[in-house]
Amino acid sequence: MSQSATANGPARPSLAARIGRTLLNFWGIALILVLWEALVVLNDFNVIVMPRPWAVFADIWANPGLYLQNFMQTAWVAMSGLVLGMIAGTTIAVLAWSSRILNGLLTPIGLIFSSIPVVAMIPVLARMLGYGTETVLAIVAILSFFPFFVFTGSGLKLLPAGSADLFSVFGAKKHQRLFHLALPSALPNWTVALRLASANAILGAMVAEFLMGTSGLGQMLHAASQAFNTERALGASVCATIGSVTLFVLVVSLEARVRERWT
Repeated sequence: MSQSATANGPARPSLAARIGRTLLNFWGIALILVLWEALVVLNDFNVIVMPRPWAVFADIWANPGLYLQNFMQTAWVAMSGLVLGMIAGTTIAVLAWSSRILNGLLTPIGLIFSSIPVVAMIPVLARMLGYGTETVLAIVAILSFFPFFVFTGSGLKLLPAGSADLFSVFGAKKHQRLFHLALPSALPNWTVALRLASANAILGAMVAEFLMGTSGLGQMLHAASQAFNTERALGASVCATIGSVTLFVLVVSLEARVRERWT
């Protein structure tokens, strides 16, 4: 048996081994669900106050189209805002790196702009852009802007030892330093910014949708809360959490590959 397994390649792990490995990877989630169930049962909470976990997942299972439609709306806005924030933050960081005058002008503005609470910006942006998807898009872009601005700016200055002198000896121009030295050196930091921003993109979009009652999971959460439909409200939150964690895991995988290549 062992010779046959060796001839055909390594033996595949048994079903029990795969289940055990999965439980080890996700034991934290299982523990939360068990504690949630125990809390509801022991305190005999009304379903309006706190439903049982299986009731929340049963509502998702019974209404897949409703959840999927709202999730796709929120995910599209979140990803679009993430891309806009990424472009704006990276571009302004490069401009600040390219000139001391621009650095003195753009860096304080970026820091002040990013320190304003997003909740305080929503009424102003809503009056400027309207109570629609555009405002939610702007909120996510603002949330995503700061990590890219800070980490890209710091990464552009983290040059390999002696590399700046080498480029000076060969008479490299500013744009050559940027594309062949500074940007490659900043790439690991840029992926850190992507990881931080991606973790908040979907949740940020959902919060903005909830406060403005526009569309997507946030509007779904708002409507369910108004109707005291706690299962659906928690179902919307569960979908947003799953989407955020999935996006975060994908970006972490990308970050690991970039660090293997560039560091």
